[in-house]
Amino acid sequence: MARVHFRRRPAAEPLRRWVEHYWLIDWDLEEPYVSQVVPHPCVNLVFERRGPAEIAVASGLVAGVATDLFTTKLADSGRVCGVQFRPGGFHTFLSPPRPLTALRGRQLTLREAFGDGGAPGGEAPGGETSAGREAAGSEAAGRGAVGAREVLARVRPQDVPARVLGPDAEDRRVAALDAFLLSLSPRTDPAAEQAMALADRIRTDRSVLRVERLAADEGVSVRTLQRLFATYVGVSPKWAILRYRVHEAMERATARPATDWAQLAGELGYSDQAHLVRDFTATVGVTPTAYARAVETPPRPETPAEA
Repeated sequence: MARVHFRRRPAAEPLRRWVEHYWLIDWDLEEPYVSQVVPHPCVNLVFERRGPAEIAVASGLVAGVATDLFTTKLADSGRVCGVQFRPGGFHTFLSPPRPLTALRGRQLTLREAFGDGGAPGGEAPGGETSAGREAAGSEAAGRGAVGAREVLARVRPQDVPARVLGPDAEDRRVAALDAFLLSLSPRTDPAAEQAMALADRIRTDRSVLRVERLAADEGVSVRTLQRLFATYVGVSPKWAILRYRVHEAMERATARPATDWAQLAGELGYSDQAHLVRDFTATVGVTPTAYARAVETPPRPETPAEA
């Protein structure tokens, strides 16, 4: 990874209720590098250019929640600018609105996801007036790139990849992401807010091990909870619980390679160690013990890694 530069950046303040972070990658490699990622239950907006800027074509896509290990090969030089939305946070940007299960395991073009892009004027994020949007534009301008006038302008999806990936200055790339997302005029949706809060609880509250308990805590039926996640997250609450528990197991293996897997299986809500091993292997591509051995030594290109 010595020549692959990965970093995260925050979105503009009005976007942070929906956006987890921006992620930026630049690489210049003498030999190809295979990157493997265990995805979170969230949607990513990805702009990429594979090859030198003077000849490579910039492209953009929306990646729905991935249910399998994601593998990609990086070669030569290139650049990626991505948006990781909070679980449940992408729905407000989707045009026309549709259940997020329609995106699961799929990739959409920018036009399929956003239509013809945002329009100038009207309400800003959160139901504010255009003055609120202008304030957001001022924040983008503070990054050293675009001002309120550009944020307000119509941004066509087909123009966005080059606009995002083109600038050498990282602040200008981040500001271009801000400008595009703000142009889509996202609005607060109480149901989406509930889905985001529940997904965040699953991620951070290690005691959430059963869908039935989560539904009871929220005062809703299991079926209502399942419909909420299908529409706004794209996967079932059970799938989200299992995926975050696998991430927990990866974190434990990284911190303590000599993990007691039988004990951990019980802590994560599995009926026995065999079930944890099965889910871990299906998600990560190797067994928990093999993963633990791998993280004890410097990572190799074929070793799955969380991002």
